[in-house]
Amino acid sequence: MPTLPPQFPARRPTSKTDAWPSLEQLGFWNIAEREPDRSALVLPDGSTWTFGEVRREANRLAHGLRALGLKPGDSIATLLPNDTHAYTTRLAAFQTGLYITPLNHHLTGQEIAYVLGDAEARVLIADERFADTARRALAESGTIDSAHCLSIGEIEGFSELAELTRNQPDGDPPERCAGQLMLYTSGTTGRPKGVRRPLPSEDPSDWAAQRAIFARAFGLRPFDGSQLVVGPLYHAGPSVFSWGSLDAGHQQIVTDRFDPEETLRLIETHRVTNTHLVATMFHRLLALPAAVRAGYDVSSLRMVAHSAAPTPIELKRQMMDWWGPIIWETYGGTEGAATICKPHHWLAKPGTVGRPVRDARITILDEEDKPCRPGTPGRIFVEREGPKMEYWKDPEKTREIHRGNALTLGDIGYVDEDGFLFLTGRASEAIITGGVNVYPAEVENALMEHPEVVDLAVIGAPDDEWGERIVGIVQTRTLPETDSEKQALSDELLAFARERLAGFKCPREIHFRSELPREENGKLYRRRLREAFWQDSNRSI
Repeated sequence: MPTLPPQFPARRPTSKTDAWPSLEQLGFWNIAEREPDRSALVLPDGSTWTFGEVRREANRLAHGLRALGLKPGDSIATLLPNDTHAYTTRLAAFQTGLYITPLNHHLTGQEIAYVLGDAEARVLIADERFADTARRALAESGTIDSAHCLSIGEIEGFSELAELTRNQPDGDPPERCAGQLMLYTSGTTGRPKGVRRPLPSEDPSDWAAQRAIFARAFGLRPFDGSQLVVGPLYHAGPSVFSWGSLDAGHQQIVTDRFDPEETLRLIETHRVTNTHLVATMFHRLLALPAAVRAGYDVSSLRMVAHSAAPTPIELKRQMMDWWGPIIWETYGGTEGAATICKPHHWLAKPGTVGRPVRDARITILDEEDKPCRPGTPGRIFVEREGPKMEYWKDPEKTREIHRGNALTLGDIGYVDEDGFLFLTGRASEAIITGGVNVYPAEVENALMEHPEVVDLAVIGAPDDEWGERIVGIVQTRTLPETDSEKQALSDELLAFARERLAGFKCPREIHFRSELPREENGKLYRRRLREAFWQDSNRSI
């Protein structure tokens, strides 16, 4: 087992006998009622908010949304950085029975417009730093009344959120009812899909308290710790860990972007105990000079979780050597959690993503939907208790991923004799770059609009920093021959893509082919294209 650097004191392990409070003491609302002066947020600018202050601001917004005529079951969307409003907007929705969709601010106005329309959002709340995107989205969507477009700061055509909340009461709204997240995940068709679940039947305070149980699964101690938020709160992973720890009384140290050395500084300064990272962040942390890494005390860390993309074994081993056996892993998706891998389990079985979460069951099925024997790869299905999730307005896709109450995220893997899950590939064609899913069909659809493109394929190639990088393989009307011609056309295609897609979805490189391999029925032999890039790699995803 890795040993800690000698200059740093050993961490006190979490004891199974550590007292766990009653649910009445947990959850944001109960904590804000009992301990309003407890610190809740430390923002990127250094300002702090207490539980009581966050609660009062969330209450004012809840009253304001009710004044706009919103009722339980309606939807709102937000276009926000990691700041106070990322929390207060969600808390307002969570006690007024609303669905809330946090939007990825890297998307284009056209992409956001689609989500707004599909989600039937009645309100859009946007920060002024995303003004251009917000205006374009509003113009393209045509589905939101301009009176329901609210801004933090000034955005032309929007009303300032502060005007809505200024004269609203800061007490709890009457007839509180729990709301729900509706996150969007892309699919192989290229269109994002909303992951929709029924509104919780519990009182909002009780529901928040139950969410705190999430923290217990990762050994967090209630009211004893702080969470460093380095990932965007519109993504499921950073959001789940931030809210789970907040509901357990942990202070949130919030950043609006990831910087490796700043991350180390914040851990040392705030004595951070837990955080959520992705493999790309591990890579950037390890890329820091050894002297820089050794100069920060990270001994306060008790739990570091990672998810979103497979992490190379050697990369994770190096992080364990540096930070100690505190790195947990989760496997799942926006559709739901599947497994947890505790550090000692991974050390015993490197490469595993763990065993099923509480109340879940993993089944591996072959192409005929028959169970696979241990060690035999097949499609991974996860069954959990509770209401079945659905893709909003897409019953066919919902049926496609389900077998009874079990669902698949499109991944291939196997379970060993001890019940540990290992991933071996993806049935779907998703590219995971920097912890974010990008789907080839969406990129291909955009590039096919270029007049020079005859045929193309978008694939993921192995990348030490990003996990995978996006590569476009293109057949053009006239095949460029010289290097200068290839460079010029490549630059033109990449610029064309950036006009239509968020930057993280655009290819990093373009390769030209005289013809792409296809079956007689027109189906692309995508695997053949991938093999050329992956054959010298020691992994397949």
